[in-house]
Amino acid sequence: MDPLPPDPTRPFDTVGAILSALGMLFVVLGILQAGSNGLLMTIFLALGAALLLWFFLWIRSLERAGKEPLLSTGLFRNRTSNLGLVTQNIQWLVLLGTSFVVSVYLQTVRGYNAIQTGVIFTAATVGILVSSLGAERFAGRRTQKTLILAGFVTTIVGIGLLIGLVSASDSVLAFVPGLLLIGLGVGVMLTPSVNLVQSAFPEEQQGEISGLSRSVSNLGSSLGTAIAGTILVSDLAAGTRAYALAMASLAVIGLIGLGAALLLPSNPIPQQT
Repeated sequence: MDPLPPDPTRPFDTVGAILSALGMLFVVLGILQAGSNGLLMTIFLALGAALLLWFFLWIRSLERAGKEPLLSTGLFRNRTSNLGLVTQNIQWLVLLGTSFVVSVYLQTVRGYNAIQTGVIFTAATVGILVSSLGAERFAGRRTQKTLILAGFVTTIVGIGLLIGLVSASDSVLAFVPGLLLIGLGVGVMLTPSVNLVQSAFPEEQQGEISGLSRSVSNLGSSLGTAIAGTILVSDLAAGTRAYALAMASLAVIGLIGLGAALLLPSNPIPQQT
């Protein structure tokens, strides 16, 4: 069915939007200060946590008053959806974190220009395209949980290759296997994760859960760049060692995503309208 046009008389939760945005902003800013200014990092993270707590209390107060908040707390009462959101967040965190770390390493340590760096990343693009082309066939043969698990395993192996091969060889070809596997892994699991989250709620809540899903993915992108980038830039003079530490941190986070995927139900029952 075609969506209904927006109702101009429907109130918008401006306070909730500001609180949530500022909270996430200060969390990311705090992470970016790690390794350079411990005091500022602590202040920003504390501010971010306080604002997000304020946001939670605000939307709960609106719900109790019978009003419509920016985000319903009921969206977080579904275990399958919560686990799916965790996998989504970590997928984008690993993908954008890898893109940032490898790009900075190639241009700062290896001396490649932006065009040469982009050409090297073609391997990851090919991996995503191949897995996307086979997404429908994979979905017909395997459960969504299996696809997400396979995606995380493939991605973590790809990160391992980016650490091992790049540390052992100065050849630009050392980046290709790892980037290809990361592209394949992320491409395989992105759609199943979204499907798990979306199908956990009935049609009338699709707009709200879709917005939450997209926000969680965007937050993952920001955190990936902030966390891995901070580790890399804090000791960039160390070259390959700093690069390996940054990539290793992404592998550890990928393992957390794998753990969340293991907890997913094999055959989740979708909500009916």
